[in-house]
Amino acid sequence: MYVSHLSLHDFRSWPTAEIPLDPGVTAFTGRNGQGKTNLVEAVDYLSRLSSHRVATDAPLVRAGCDRAVVRASVVREGRTALLEVELVPGKANRARVNRSPLPRTRDLVGLVRTVVFAPDDLALVKGDPGERRRFLDDLLVLRAPRLAGVRADYDRVLRQRNTLLKSLRQARRGSSAEGALATLEVWDDHLTRTGAELWAERVALVTALTPYAGAAYAAVARGAVRDDVAMTYRSACPAPDGLDPSAPDPAALVDALRGELERRRGDELDRGVTLVGPHRDELVLTLAGPAGPADPLPVKGYASHGESWSFALAMRLASYDLLRADGDDPILVLDDVFAELDSQRRSQLAELVAGAEQVLVTAAVPEDVPAALAGARFAVADGTVTRVDDDG
Repeated sequence: MYVSHLSLHDFRSWPTAEIPLDPGVTAFTGRNGQGKTNLVEAVDYLSRLSSHRVATDAPLVRAGCDRAVVRASVVREGRTALLEVELVPGKANRARVNRSPLPRTRDLVGLVRTVVFAPDDLALVKGDPGERRRFLDDLLVLRAPRLAGVRADYDRVLRQRNTLLKSLRQARRGSSAEGALATLEVWDDHLTRTGAELWAERVALVTALTPYAGAAYAAVARGAVRDDVAMTYRSACPAPDGLDPSAPDPAALVDALRGELERRRGDELDRGVTLVGPHRDELVLTLAGPAGPADPLPVKGYASHGESWSFALAMRLASYDLLRADGDDPILVLDDVFAELDSQRRSQLAELVAGAEQVLVTAAVPEDVPAALAGARFAVADGTVTRVDDDG
């Protein structure tokens, strides 16, 4: 899979941009603030309908404009498809494939797959649990686009349930509270159904991802072996006995969630917030301690800066390897990441990804792009993208 042409209209800093692309490595180089990251961000947005840099769509539309368009020709197994998304802050975005409108914008998700390496990746291991939950959910949706609907439904139910809990906190007595409690039970049913499916999919994903993460960590960290790495899904709700981590039974998880909701009902009413569900869960990352894998230590708080970077890189590499094992090479985006790495990790990462079908790199200066990533070069400056030459 690769993008053969990228077209932008009022996206970020770009009034317009038309960029032909080839398989293999393409590097965009230029001083900070010239818009090179905006180019690869657009490709990633088509993949996930969200940015790896900001939480909302509004900053993606050029200042003073009311909409932006990202369009790309994507080649997959010899066939070309034209993917397009129109971003309209405050309104529903619109998506098209081969000029035909899609019924739902989220139907675009997964038609092109990307894995992004960025300086902010350190938050995967040092940030709050929400960073790791987002990492899992983004990968889930790329592997199974239907889960975008499950994820959206769960978020909607959670918002509605929290609103109801806040109102119940303010009116714990009276007939209105009794009616609201009955409504809460309805939302409980929705929460347990969507939450159990999301919980089950995350657990199965962590089980599938961990061996790839161990192999990737061994490849980028000096002296490490794959058993040094462990990733464990820790739910805020006690898991039922006999849970199969490779294929958890959502029905059993529904019962577990419902029982925990009943147990925590008083706490939720006191605090006015939902305390049970996948939005409270954590992906626990550990490395082998002084006594080896049998004595693991949490990465957050114990790992050195270099170990933390290696673990973050391993998580991204594992994502790429898992998607590739599904039968489709994702597009790799290396967004200004080499400037953050020491020379050893820079070379190791370059060698590991050089064989991908398409790699998009951004760097402040051409010298930051390792020799192993020879390919097309574009200079980005003063609102223009100019192809300069091919390496190698």
